[in-house]
Amino acid sequence: MKSQIPPAKALKIIATALISSVLLSGCAAKVAVVGVAQSAFEDRLTEEQIVDTKIKIQIIDNNITLDKSLALDLSVDVWKTRVMITGALSQAQQRDLVADMARKDKRVSKIFNEIQVVSSDEQDQRRAWLEKAQDGASEIIDDVWIQTKINAQLISTRGIRSVNMRWRSVLREVSIIGEAQTKYEMNQVLDIIKNTKGVKTVHNHIVVRG
Repeated sequence: MKSQIPPAKALKIIATALISSVLLSGCAAKVAVVGVAQSAFEDRLTEEQIVDTKIKIQIIDNNITLDKSLALDLSVDVWKTRVMITGALSQAQQRDLVADMARKDKRVSKIFNEIQVVSSDEQDQRRAWLEKAQDGASEIIDDVWIQTKINAQLISTRGIRSVNMRWRSVLREVSIIGEAQTKYEMNQVLDIIKNTKGVKTVHNHIVVRG
């Protein structure tokens, strides 16, 4: 049975959790607050949303403590305690360390480490692109375009509840986590992503609701 907490109250609870659950750096707070408005429409209990939000905040905060640049390099998505970390780093050791730190959180049930290892030059170039995208620059990198295109297609396709899914494109490799009501819905989503121009690979971490 789903939580009967009214949507407005649910949003207030989640927003409060963002502020009070851990001591946050400014960057972590900004990243964690994104997407709160859609929470009332997801197929997650309010309690599940709060736990997932706390997990996400903790991982982001850990990453920033390790290296402030990781706030730009990496993205963290959590669905019902399952964690997907995406991005690109030039050091395999740092990639593993990020996942190991996240794994120490006893609330986390599974980690999907989709961080790509690239050269230092590639990492610097990607950081520059991402900074431009955040500043609203007119130059659109492949990954931003791919994510936007996928978003538009999933929202407009009947029978797909994209609010229950999170996807990231990193160097044209798309990783997705979340939940589908049926296997048919999941396959629809994967077909849309695979057929999106520019996508090289899809890493699927969607579960079908049982």
